[in-house]
Amino acid sequence: MKKLLIIGYVWPEPNSSAAGSRMMQLIELFLQHHWQITFACPAAIGAHKTDLTEYGVTEASIELNNSSFDEFVSDLHPNMVLFDRFMMEEQFGWRVEKYCPNACRILDTVDLHCLRQARHQAVKQSREITTQDLHSEHAIREVASILRCDLTLMVSSYEMDLLIEHFKVDASLLHCVPFMLEPIDQITTNWPSFEDRQHFISIGNFRHAPNWDAVLQLKTVIWPLIRKQRPKAELHIYGAYPSSKATQLHNPKQGFLIKGWAEDAQQIMANARVCLAPLRFGAGIKGKLTEAMQNGTASITTNIGAEAMHGELPWNGVIEDDPEAFAKAAVELYKNETLWQQCQQSGINIINAFYDKARLGSALMSRIEQLEGELETHRLNNFTGAMLRHHSMKSTQYMAQWIEAKNTLKS
Repeated sequence: MKKLLIIGYVWPEPNSSAAGSRMMQLIELFLQHHWQITFACPAAIGAHKTDLTEYGVTEASIELNNSSFDEFVSDLHPNMVLFDRFMMEEQFGWRVEKYCPNACRILDTVDLHCLRQARHQAVKQSREITTQDLHSEHAIREVASILRCDLTLMVSSYEMDLLIEHFKVDASLLHCVPFMLEPIDQITTNWPSFEDRQHFISIGNFRHAPNWDAVLQLKTVIWPLIRKQRPKAELHIYGAYPSSKATQLHNPKQGFLIKGWAEDAQQIMANARVCLAPLRFGAGIKGKLTEAMQNGTASITTNIGAEAMHGELPWNGVIEDDPEAFAKAAVELYKNETLWQQCQQSGINIINAFYDKARLGSALMSRIEQLEGELETHRLNNFTGAMLRHHSMKSTQYMAQWIEAKNTLKS
């Protein structure tokens, strides 16, 4: 039986974030192909962590900058190591290469962090994104991590193209695999009807900067415009880890209700009529929007929100960047049953066309099988990666050993 070691940035919380759902999709795929999985993580356990042992996955706590990992990975001797976000590759990649040199090294970016940060910087300064924004220290670290790995998984075709065309990453090092979801049976779908649904909904982890910015946009700009047209409307805002700043926005008189963590986000989404996601920056693809489609809920979002999610197919609602037009579209979609039903059908079409679990999973496993069969040649063709591993191995290795020695002296 093949062994997979996943080194997680955080423990998976699929009911809290799209990243958590994405990780569980990958875990379930490898389990279906009979891989033995160990999930190792240096982070503290969150309030909504999934018990991976229930899936037959071994859990292991590991430490940053500690040579105890060397013995751990040597004893485990995995066939493949999956790094959850580039920071984990920076921390543990050189150790994996040293003690398990023949293991395939795969990076899952979740989203392109440097793109998200560049867009955030531009939004804060009320301007367009520039090449200088993109070419940050963050980008240097992230792209270097991609080049050091044998394969990097991308959820967004836009970001994959950006890496190839702008950062000149060879396409052989990348594989696009968005969310892997069950197709929607258009005949047996049993969702609440238009009339049975009520309220607007917004959902997303409050710790994620794009989500928090979207909540503030709703509170200060968009929701007041909607309430002018629908004075009795309510907006229910869900998300894990609401801060005190978030809970202070709760105002029943304004119909602006901070609900906090949703134990069953699918059910809550299915009972809402329209999902609002006025995202001004971000990267990757948006779990809240595929979740809306999966539950027959129409959505209003921005071009950033819908990026790389629907190809040439009509969106399951409206895409609008201007706040006034966003609010107008939200009100129209909320009251127009015919339009709403058309948008619901568009969501079904998008899920079935772009997120088919079986098709995407089969393509990924075929790519991995191919990679395993030609790993030596694949690495020889990636001279830049070999060069980066040579230099970064020295810097990160010695920095880690210095930190470990310093911590030992303190204790």
